Amino acid sequence: MIAGQFTSRRRIELIDIEEPKIPEQTPGMMIFQPEMTCLCGSDLPFFDGDFEGHDVSYPQPVGKSLHEMVGTVVETNGTRWQPGTRVLAVPLVQMGLWERYVLSEDRAIALDDRLSDEIALLTQPFGTVVWALKKLPNMIDRDAVVLGLGPIGQMFVAGLRNMGARRIIGIDPVPERTALALKMGATDVVNSTGGAAEDDVRKILNGELSDVVVEVVGHKAQAFNDAVLLTRHHGDILYFGVPPSPLDGLHFKEAMLKNITIRTSLHPDFERTFPLAMQWLAEGRIDLSPLLTHRFPLAQMQDAFDIFRDRREGAIKVLVEFPALAGTS
Repeated sequence: MIAGQFTSRRRIELIDIEEPKIPEQTPGMMIFQPEMTCLCGSDLPFFDGDFEGHDVSYPQPVGKSLHEMVGTVVETNGTRWQPGTRVLAVPLVQMGLWERYVLSEDRAIALDDRLSDEIALLTQPFGTVVWALKKLPNMIDRDAVVLGLGPIGQMFVAGLRNMGARRIIGIDPVPERTALALKMGATDVVNSTGGAAEDDVRKILNGELSDVVVEVVGHKAQAFNDAVLLTRHHGDILYFGVPPSPLDGLHFKEAMLKNITIRTSLHPDFERTFPLAMQWLAEGRIDLSPLLTHRFPLAQMQDAFDIFRDRREGAIKVLVEFPALAGTS
């Protein structure tokens, strides 16, 4: 059976390992067989070897790092799923780079027949966005800024439009990404970083700052201070981008002086939020298909990570097909 391993910085190898077995002493477990996956920015620190606060020594553990995937239940000792059921599954701690692996039945939801596998796959990242959006107050007639227009930033743009925001301003230094944000529902875009965009935001908002700022940069970079700068008094910051740890030089006092409410978001639930995200996609409330830019077979996983990591060729969401998709597993 094939598995993947980051053997050195920015190098991935596909290796052969033994088939997984369900632990007899643990009920409610299944063997999940991925058919399609999608790379995420949270996989990159383990690929790059540059994520403070995490073990990034090499080689990384076998199976690290994937977590957005659809596939089939092939065996189970539980009662929730039957063998042959196709599901969206989310492995623990991003340990999903296996041709088959053991997973709790509770970490999966059923696919919606109205969706293609490619769009159903986006339920996982979009579910994290829906989970975060649930924490915001009513957005009707409020202005929003989205800092960072990678895949998740684009999903926030679409989600905020669906929630009734008046103005949605996308900010990113990459022109291809601001152009895409207009297609995803942004009313305005600024090709810049947040810290340099204050004048542009005020011009768009008739001299005011934004009611809500969503920070979707995270990891090696963080834009908390930019978010504070662009948020009006008594406004809201939704801090989504996972930052390095610890964070130094934060303008937290400025946030207090503005009476800003700061919210963070991680770990959606499988009972309501992931199913709700899939429902939105299946009902056509939001179209995420423009985000799908590249597709590779598992044998070209190195190329997939390289293109995604370097944002080459307009890469946004990069799909990878497992052998099981073609029935060759």
